[in-house]
Amino acid sequence: MFLARVTGSVVSVHKVPSMTGQKLLLVEPLRVDPQQHERLIGTGRTFVVVDAVGAGQGQMVLIVQGSSARLTPETEKLPVDAAIIGIVESVNVESKTIFSARAS
Repeated sequence: MFLARVTGSVVSVHKVPSMTGQKLLLVEPLRVDPQQHERLIGTGRTFVVVDAVGAGQGQMVLIVQGSSARLTPETEKLPVDAAIIGIVESVNVESKTIFSARAS
């Protein structure tokens, strides 16, 4: 699993039938800044993921990849390898809150 921020959406007109109606989002994985452990920074990578929880633009989310992406009732029959499985409320590192959705 990893943390990511939703940065955009993907629209696909032609796709396999099982993907019809599935919300596709762009996310950028995040990591703890090695210089300042009080903040998260982007990795510079982008993933297309299936949204299983109703996430929105700018939200921090929890992502799973590989076979784990197909272990939810919403994704078990989909040809996907990355899925949003949670919307993050807060992140704590070394007993300090470095992200809070309420403060965003």
